[in-house]
Amino acid sequence: MASDDFIKIRDEIPFTTPVQPVELGLDDEIRFHCHKGIACFNACCRNIDIQITPYDILRLKRRLGIDSSDFVARYTTPFAMDHHNMPGLKMNTKPGTSECVFLTEGGCSVYEDRPAACRYYALGSMGVRKKDSPEVEDIFFLVKEEHCLGHDEPRTLTVREYRMEQGCDEYDEKNRAWRDVVLKKRSGGPTVGAPTERSLQLFDMCSYDIDSFREFIQTEGFDDVFDLDASTIQELIDDEERLLQFAFRFLKQVLFGERTIPVKSDAKEKRLSRRRGLRARSKAGGNVGSGSDSPS
Repeated sequence: MASDDFIKIRDEIPFTTPVQPVELGLDDEIRFHCHKGIACFNACCRNIDIQITPYDILRLKRRLGIDSSDFVARYTTPFAMDHHNMPGLKMNTKPGTSECVFLTEGGCSVYEDRPAACRYYALGSMGVRKKDSPEVEDIFFLVKEEHCLGHDEPRTLTVREYRMEQGCDEYDEKNRAWRDVVLKKRSGGPTVGAPTERSLQLFDMCSYDIDSFREFIQTEGFDDVFDLDASTIQELIDDEERLLQFAFRFLKQVLFGERTIPVKSDAKEKRLSRRRGLRARSKAGGNVGSGSDSPS
């Protein structure tokens, strides 16, 4: 369609978006202030569509004193992030409503550990990998919804200052490697291809179930493949945030062949031997063990 034709029908399109089509940099100023005294306080929490990130889950499951699989089962809803069904999660709402499950009359009950999407509001953020560039660039934009009065408050600050005030920096840093995996998968096209079911399962575990991943790195199958000493494994077991970053490295190695985790020289032989043993036991009617056949 020619640009003149678009101009003629533009005002007739029955759709508006709260996203302001102006790209913002870290040092650009915005006018916004949300606080308990404002008339629309908590209105945004009554109509949510929040995608959950791995670090969100880590913080929230700790706060609630539950494991990651329990958190996912109780507080999230799965959705497909792309046409290959890359698994994503969204925050649950209260039954029959669009309200966040953590909203109370006094406000957010998990405020100190609220998800990254909540911290950013009313900013939007997007990671973009430009054509022929290996680097991911962060771009920002303003979201102006009709109910939100925070844009009328007499306070201006830069995008950088707002992100620091809301604690976005920490969340972005902890999720950065995971975001890179998602972007690379989306932009890889035919060079990456459709993922196997096993790859999707590994993505799901590494992204959303850190407790299962902790068990995974202690399996015999994992030890057969990866050349990590006992002290390194123990450090990962003891430090969940370090374990999460290791999970992202593991994903990059499995999905894209980015080898940052050392592999044992006899790993292939051990995997083949394990498979032969499992098949032999299966044919003999024995119980197949639970040791994982880890990819390198």
